[in-house]
Amino acid sequence: MSLFFLSQVLVAIAIGFDLMSFQFKERKKIVGCLFCAGILISSHFILLEQWTAAGLMIIATIRYLTSIFSTSSKLKYLFCSLSIVTSVVTYAGIASVLSCIGSVFQTVAAFNKDDKRLRELMVIGTSFWLVHNYVIGSPTAVLMEALFISSNLIGYYRYYYKNA
Repeated sequence: MSLFFLSQVLVAIAIGFDLMSFQFKERKKIVGCLFCAGILISSHFILLEQWTAAGLMIIATIRYLTSIFSTSSKLKYLFCSLSIVTSVVTYAGIASVLSCIGSVFQTVAAFNKDDKRLRELMVIGTSFWLVHNYVIGSPTAVLMEALFISSNLIGYYRYYYKNA
């Protein structure tokens, strides 16, 4: 089995956690699923030797775990700073820029107390990751981000439009 194929399998499994995440209303459950997906996605990027993305997803995984217990602005700024420093240190062109922007949006989202705002910011951040995954040539990761955005929008509709 090639490393590329294995990386795609890991992302396929992460898709399950991503799809589940935004079908929950409770912020902690959303973020808990994102933590599980983050472990698999960071492993995917390591196998593809995409070091900026791998570093950012490792930070994201720690960030999601942390944000289950705290929505402190200080932590938000710490994780945004870590993402920027990691992106500068591992800079490899446009892919690094795209993943950094996506990571910063998702960091702000993760530390937002309001699940509605969390969903909105996640769509923006995920859009940058979708383009990133296209640029690096990971088709399953592109599919994952598209499904993640779709799941988020379905959850958004269920909780904020359907019941209104």
